[in-house]
Amino acid sequence: MRRAIGYVLLLGSLAAFFGLFGYLLFLLVARHPLPQLPGLAEGAGGFFFGFMCVLLLRYLVLIWFSFLDQVEATAEGDRQATPPVSILVPAFNEGPGIAAAIRSLLELDYPAYEILVIDDGSTDDTHARAKALEGRYSGARVRVLHKRNGGKASALNLGISAASEDLILCMDGDSKLDPGTLRAAVSHFRDPTVGAVAGNVKVVNRLNLLTRLQALEYIEGLNMVRRAQAFFRSVNIIPGPIGVFRRNVLLEAGGYSEGTFAEDCDLTLKILERGWKIRYEPGAIAFTEAPEGLRDLIKQRYRWTRGVLQAIRARSRGAVATRNRGLSFAVFYLAFEALIWPVVNVAAHLFLVYLALAYGAGTLLVLWWAQLTVLDLVAALYCIVVEEERLSLIPYAILYRLFFALCLDVCKVAAAVEELFAVEMSWGKLERKGRI
Repeated sequence: MRRAIGYVLLLGSLAAFFGLFGYLLFLLVARHPLPQLPGLAEGAGGFFFGFMCVLLLRYLVLIWFSFLDQVEATAEGDRQATPPVSILVPAFNEGPGIAAAIRSLLELDYPAYEILVIDDGSTDDTHARAKALEGRYSGARVRVLHKRNGGKASALNLGISAASEDLILCMDGDSKLDPGTLRAAVSHFRDPTVGAVAGNVKVVNRLNLLTRLQALEYIEGLNMVRRAQAFFRSVNIIPGPIGVFRRNVLLEAGGYSEGTFAEDCDLTLKILERGWKIRYEPGAIAFTEAPEGLRDLIKQRYRWTRGVLQAIRARSRGAVATRNRGLSFAVFYLAFEALIWPVVNVAAHLFLVYLALAYGAGTLLVLWWAQLTVLDLVAALYCIVVEEERLSLIPYAILYRLFFALCLDVCKVAAAVEELFAVEMSWGKLERKGRI
């Protein structure tokens, strides 16, 4: 029944988009022709129109293949296998919340697993609070390790070497897992060619405009892409808050790299580089706290972009040398999202604003924003229905396109420029409010 509803909504949304798209073109060309523009402006306008067509194709391809992956996953069905799992929880100065985080993991609906807390040289009472909960709880066991501060990657690498089980779930110390996460994720490892499974990250603190926009971004901008990539078994980023791996795959890839600001992206590319397949599981859910202020959000996305570009630079040679299609596609798509699209999007907005002010081509500017907004509305409607999320998030797709996406793209362009010139930056710890 739900699949049929999804078909109807998808086809209806696409029909509405093409109808509106054609009507806007009719208004623009037939009833309100543009003023004569200089040759350079006409050429640039043609380029941006062509890029809009590419963007439209991208949306259609992502929606279609994400839907195919959903149908395929529904057909597979069986989730009875329950091999033991090691859960790695890196923690740095998580004293106020570490006990609650451990207790929440003890409530997972799974027969046998261990929780391995790695205290990364905390200066508060994180280690003592975690140590107080060490022991066995029915089918679960809690272990606590301590090390000098070296960052999340080094903490996870220590956990990988100390893990007891063949399957490992890596998460953030300030995230929370849905009780059914393990049962949903481990089913994919029946396929011996699958080396890892990316989970579904959801924003838990939907308290203001900015965090609600991020909630929509995670559902539409991130999870839809992972669904489509999963159809080809080639997800390009296993998110830090929730990823499940074969232990031997992590060891083969050399674990997490400590010299990048996006260790999860770099690890994903290393796994693809070695020929392993990566799936996406929407039922493996991690709840995370998103930045509540614009400054914190920009700092986070700046770091993400520089980390992704570092990973691309490190793995692009391998993609060419090995002729690995999965890796090549992942590297290209990452470059498109982190570099190509932000640059063109920012340039297009500046160009269209210039046309509107200098030549009275305001209609073209309105058309550009309208097309992008309707595309986001179509994608948001589809993704929210598939994810069984709140329909109240759909109207935020309008604001998402008006300023949120453009703001993030400006941040990405700035990060790309500074990465190009090797401007020094520090990791920085995002301030959490304890919403989880």
